[in-house]
Amino acid sequence: MTGNTTPEGRPDLAAMIVPLGRALVAAELPVLREHGLVMWAYSVLLGLDDEPVRTQAALARDIGADKTRIIGVLDDLEERGLIRRQPDPADRRARVLSLTPAGRRVRDAARSAIQRREERLLARLPEEDRRGFLNTLQALAALPPSEISGDSRPSGESPTPGADPGLGG
Repeated sequence: MTGNTTPEGRPDLAAMIVPLGRALVAAELPVLREHGLVMWAYSVLLGLDDEPVRTQAALARDIGADKTRIIGVLDDLEERGLIRRQPDPADRRARVLSLTPAGRRVRDAARSAIQRREERLLARLPEEDRRGFLNTLQALAALPPSEISGDSRPSGESPTPGADPGLGG
């Protein structure tokens, strides 16, 4: 048994996923640059996919960003016509966000280009393993963070003050 494996003969999940995640992020960065995006901007565009209109605070929580950190990203996306920010009719102090048609096109083009690169990586797996891997990854990614960590902190709150989820940008 090596230092990074458990008695069962496999590394811890984080020991496998974190380096893979870093490599995938590094592979995405040139694609995002080609589309005029940084990782946080792409995360915002993806985060607005689930709900067409969201508050800035809810979006920041859901993408794991500090709400003050993404203000510059939101400013840039709005200036470029990729998102709309409007006062929330229910709370004039809050802003609601939505994707514009241009934002949807940029998001979709970036996602397609990223997934084409991912397909080359996934092609290394037999088809059955590939389907199982993607199904399992989707199921685990859908779990609330508290179910993964066993922690009772509210969703989106980092266990380490100031911790960044590694999105860079």
